[in-house]
Amino acid sequence: MATSTLLPNSRTESDGSAVIRVLSYNVRSMRDDTDALARVITACAPDLVLIQEAPRFFRWRKKLARLAAASGQVVLTGGATAAGPAILCSLRATVERTEDVLLPLTPGLHRRGFAMAVVRFGGVRLGVISCHLSLDGKERYEQGGMLLDRLAGLGVEHAVAGGDLNEGPDGPAFRLLSASLQDCRAVAPWGGETTWPHSEPPQRIDAVFATKGIEVLGCGVPSPLSASLERGDPHAQPGITRADLTAATDHLPVLAALRVPVA
Repeated sequence: MATSTLLPNSRTESDGSAVIRVLSYNVRSMRDDTDALARVITACAPDLVLIQEAPRFFRWRKKLARLAAASGQVVLTGGATAAGPAILCSLRATVERTEDVLLPLTPGLHRRGFAMAVVRFGGVRLGVISCHLSLDGKERYEQGGMLLDRLAGLGVEHAVAGGDLNEGPDGPAFRLLSASLQDCRAVAPWGGETTWPHSEPPQRIDAVFATKGIEVLGCGVPSPLSASLERGDPHAQPGITRADLTAATDHLPVLAALRVPVA
């Protein structure tokens, strides 16, 4: 059963471990209300934002930079150079390296890629990948395997990956990832569950995953889409409204709080 208390704030613990907040968000090429989008991201107070469907065409770098600035972040990597996935980060993160990867192109299907980085929070090193898997089931499963390979190739003990998987937890690619990684929502459910409200029924197709040594403190959609919001529920994420979630993009965001130990 999902907890209703707020997720912990970012901090460095006395033992050197880092509590971080990771947000995964499909922003639909920023074709909707970008002010609402920036407000949602800002209210989540993330250390890392794993973006899918970042702008890829005319002035895409400027558009992504404006979103980052409006939400208190900086652009770490990705965008058109990764075929859509991108990573934003707060100034709390120190960047060691970044890499954008284009995956093999299947004729007739959309090009996919990974935005990847290694960052530090104090003495903690963390690998990060943002992904948006294929609409085609066979290709999607293959890309899930590539994601695991790329995570292992980052050369760090602890890592997170997040994105739009285009299938739910019962799908083959989702199961492949959750067999090797922690599905953060399943480990420590918090807030709402479904992220694709336009399907019938709504589905959870966006997720944050973490390697086994990371402690998951909570994960889910950062605001309950129910009448409790209008009643002033004290556990609703401050700064997030139903109107902004609806106006920002066609997906709902996934927010995870994680405790990452010193390697």
